[in-house]
Amino acid sequence: MQEFCDRPPRTSVNDSFSRWWEERRRTAPLTVTPAPFADLAQWHFAPDCGDLVHTSGRFFSVTGMRRYDADGSVRDQPVISQPEIGMLGILVKRLGGVPHALMQAKAEPGNVGSVQLSPTVQATRSNYTRVHRGAATRHLEHFAGHRRGRVLVDSLQSEQGAWFWRKRNRNMLVETTADVAEHPDYHWVELDGLRRLLRSDHLVNMDARSVLGSAPLFRPPLDSEDPFVRALARSYRDASAGRHSEQEVRSWLNDAKSRCASHARLVPLADIDGWTRTHGELGDDAGKAFRIIAVHVAATGREVPGWSQPLLAPRGQGVATFLVRVLDGALHLLVQARAEPGLHDLLELAPTVHRHHIDEPPGPFDALAETQDPARVRYDARHSEEGGRFHRAITHHRVIDVGADVTTDVPEDYRWLTISQLRELARQGYYVNVEARSLLACLHSLW
Repeated sequence: MQEFCDRPPRTSVNDSFSRWWEERRRTAPLTVTPAPFADLAQWHFAPDCGDLVHTSGRFFSVTGMRRYDADGSVRDQPVISQPEIGMLGILVKRLGGVPHALMQAKAEPGNVGSVQLSPTVQATRSNYTRVHRGAATRHLEHFAGHRRGRVLVDSLQSEQGAWFWRKRNRNMLVETTADVAEHPDYHWVELDGLRRLLRSDHLVNMDARSVLGSAPLFRPPLDSEDPFVRALARSYRDASAGRHSEQEVRSWLNDAKSRCASHARLVPLADIDGWTRTHGELGDDAGKAFRIIAVHVAATGREVPGWSQPLLAPRGQGVATFLVRVLDGALHLLVQARAEPGLHDLLELAPTVHRHHIDEPPGPFDALAETQDPARVRYDARHSEEGGRFHRAITHHRVIDVGADVTTDVPEDYRWLTISQLRELARQGYYVNVEARSLLACLHSLW
């Protein structure tokens, strides 16, 4: 991948992309209509347990989760159970000597703006094995079976541990030199332009951000006149620039997992407390977490022209913020070891400040993360979470330069890491949560 990292960018996003994107937004929208649960085609509440399930037994289900916290409290909630491992793959290729990524304009019912830029392949196993009897998944041959290309990244990654039960996706990056069939929903995007698109609200979807977060595709220039960019470049490139060794970081994370006294288990949806179901939604009685809603979807350009499904609709907006500062000439990110009940390994590395909804207690760095000082705000954008399962789930992504306002002496569940360190952990799977991977992708836009 050296040629992808080090070749100077030719242009940013060009007119060809802009024309294609506007055309896709016009021609591939979804119409999403709220519906009663009773009207969901091929979905029903199972009589034995109350779980909301698909008649095929595939796709996903909504079941109950009971969380036991260290303070002795017990909390119930619905959770999305999707045992299948999905495929998220981005194909990269040099065109005219310039590195490009093949991106897809994909509409999802929960997306803000309907159509967002997604990986080359974004599909559950049910999708690409055609359980729904829809069209075949395009470009799957580059990522499955006897694939046509060189694998650059291949890891199993978690998703939102507050809303999914042990959900995993396979994140892949594959380089090809072969000819690739053209299709109106796909466009080769220059990598330099792609990273700049991450500055825009609700444009690059969560699945693409997840793959790009651990991708070795981007390196800031070492010779920048901006001292922040030079520190950023060293953080990307110099594996020895961190204050903690790789083994020290792993041991710290294992210690955090050993100390964590919280745990969770699945229970029948009919047995959860503190939630009320009406004809059209299942919501928390406190009105602070989220709702499960039902929708009808009419689509253009999808595997099937229309369907019905449940979606998880958060109440309020999530927050994902990295506090950063320069230490020994390299930019460091303040990460936290954060437990979430639905994670496969219970605890992963998360942004400094991370909230899914308004009912979460404040953390030690919230005030710094909320600054509006333009000299400190290095990144600020709002991005959608996975629109195939969540309805208008928005997370406010920020990167805040705190300088010496936060010392190296931080609480035990926090550590200062370089981008190189966190990205390497992300490439291995089950170390870095999806919100932190999303923010890692956003860092690519900082120069």
